[in-house]
Amino acid sequence: MQTILHTTGDVVLRATPTDVECMKGADLLLADGIVQGIEEPGVLISEWDATDASKNITLVNVHGRAVIPGLIDAHTHLVWDGDRSDEVALRNAGMSYQDIANHGGGIQRTVHATRSASEERLAAIAMQRASVAVRHGTTHIEAKSGYGLDTETELKLLRVGASIDGAGTLPSVQHTWLGAHAIPHGFTERDTIDMLLDEQLPAVLAQGLATATDVFCEPGWFGIEASEELLRASKNEGLEIRMHVDEFQDGGGAELAASLGAVTADHALKSNDEGMNAMAEAGVNVGWLPGTPHMMGIDLRDPSEARGAWTIASDFNPNCPSLSLPFAASLLVHKCGLGPGEALAAVTTSAAQTTTRSDGLRQGSIEVGAVADLNILRSGSWIGWCNSPGHSPFEATMVRGTMVHHENGLTPSSNVFPNIRGE
Repeated sequence: MQTILHTTGDVVLRATPTDVECMKGADLLLADGIVQGIEEPGVLISEWDATDASKNITLVNVHGRAVIPGLIDAHTHLVWDGDRSDEVALRNAGMSYQDIANHGGGIQRTVHATRSASEERLAAIAMQRASVAVRHGTTHIEAKSGYGLDTETELKLLRVGASIDGAGTLPSVQHTWLGAHAIPHGFTERDTIDMLLDEQLPAVLAQGLATATDVFCEPGWFGIEASEELLRASKNEGLEIRMHVDEFQDGGGAELAASLGAVTADHALKSNDEGMNAMAEAGVNVGWLPGTPHMMGIDLRDPSEARGAWTIASDFNPNCPSLSLPFAASLLVHKCGLGPGEALAAVTTSAAQTTTRSDGLRQGSIEVGAVADLNILRSGSWIGWCNSPGHSPFEATMVRGTMVHHENGLTPSSNVFPNIRGE
């Protein structure tokens, strides 16, 4: 089945940190989950004689609405069970993240709940969360394990992530092994690294789902030497390196990311100037996760301090339970003066450079040969994509060419576009 989207408003073909390539109206031809053609308004309908009802073509009139690429969430903790919403009161009472962890909260609390959950329950949770992400325009997700810590549960979390990869109209998923998320109870750092190297890494490689490894490289969690040992071993086995660095204090994570050639080093709220420069010189992306400092009452950092390439991601996790990239972007747009185009690049083309798809298709842009992942806004202008925090700006999302309608906007959808000819 072929589909032509027509009567559009702005169509953003590609956003970069310095430019937004936008057509003022376009016809888009989609088939087999791939963008097959892009032309000026009316051209494709005329070329394909698409109004002929005998042709196997579906016409979709979007009634002047803007179209942008599908969004890429390049840092999430998608699969876990439990509830830590009460920890906000502890933080407001003056307890630090480390204090809460030392009193039985934090990551270990989620680990306990997740280990107790069945694989079926975790799969249902993951599917629900993935559908929420689509509602907010996300068509590809990087999903980390990390709330199992033991080998059995870590493998279970990776299986659950794989079970939703490309299922129906859910996002495609890249799988990252985060076995070094925290030190399990009763273990030392050395014990943990030995277990990860001797038992868990071989099991993850044998499973064959994870394409990357990640470490929470932070004083009080995993130090520089331990992080380097595990990351080098993982890289030698063909896994990409992704890192959590310098979230609460400058522990040298940025410099380590640069020396190892990490794909991305995320958080970086406390990374020093030398570390930022080193990452830029080494081509390491900085992943800004503004939702987490916002939720934890920590100051945001200006994205321009990255010096080189950078992205925006949701960091969905028990402390930041938001899967809305428009919300994450709005924090930096409204608090740091970031332009909507820069923000859009950070969750499309730039994010595409740091993520992989199991089908190998290009993503993050609307171009011939790319996956047919795109968003249709409620407005005719693309600029409003990150200006309605708390509400999705999208009328619909196309995931691999299949339309998913949303009913969560601020205005009535009086002209919801039906998939019928001539409309």
